[in-house]
Amino acid sequence: MISVSIIEDHSLYRNSLASSILENKSFELKGVYSSAEEALENLPNECPDIAIVDIKLSNMSGIDLVMQSREGLNKTLFLMCTGFQNDEKIFSALQAGASGYIIKGSTSTEIHEALIELYNGGSPMSPYIARKVISLIQGRQPAKQKVDLGLSERELEVLSLLSKGLLYKEISEMLFISPNTVKNHCKNIYKRLHVQNKIEALNKFKDYSYN
Repeated sequence: MISVSIIEDHSLYRNSLASSILENKSFELKGVYSSAEEALENLPNECPDIAIVDIKLSNMSGIDLVMQSREGLNKTLFLMCTGFQNDEKIFSALQAGASGYIIKGSTSTEIHEALIELYNGGSPMSPYIARKVISLIQGRQPAKQKVDLGLSERELEVLSLLSKGLLYKEISEMLFISPNTVKNHCKNIYKRLHVQNKIEALNKFKDYSYN
């Protein structure tokens, strides 16, 4: 049985992750925390096999949590679960000591598979994240033209989930916001990207990056 702890400050998503772990007999839920500070205090006593960590926490970030936990928790593997997909956050998390990186919006099955892969020595990552890492290893940037979309974090989350084919209702449930709020975010996205529809927005999204 793989022991798992969760560090996530969004209560609904935190509960969703916990339920996902509890529903699978392959996993044991050790601890669930809403802050990095709380986790730092308790993780050394739990020594979970894997800690699922959000990057954006209320005070100390998930990246700082991983960095500070490396020495005292050398047997614990860290799986980042977040909406961030830009170069800086990806590489900062991996350099801090994270061994895997999945995106919020992943299904329970995808989360379970990532945990098992990580436990068995793999480094689970979404395909987009994997391409970014390969580009870094090869010492070059992706061949596609780089574009700074200038969107907010929430707008990027919405656009990311749209790119996976999710509907407004599914996105609202995933991000714990109303469908109308999702629609408003989409309107703002189209306006900022100077596009007319979802297809045009997603075409730009394929080439985005942050400088």
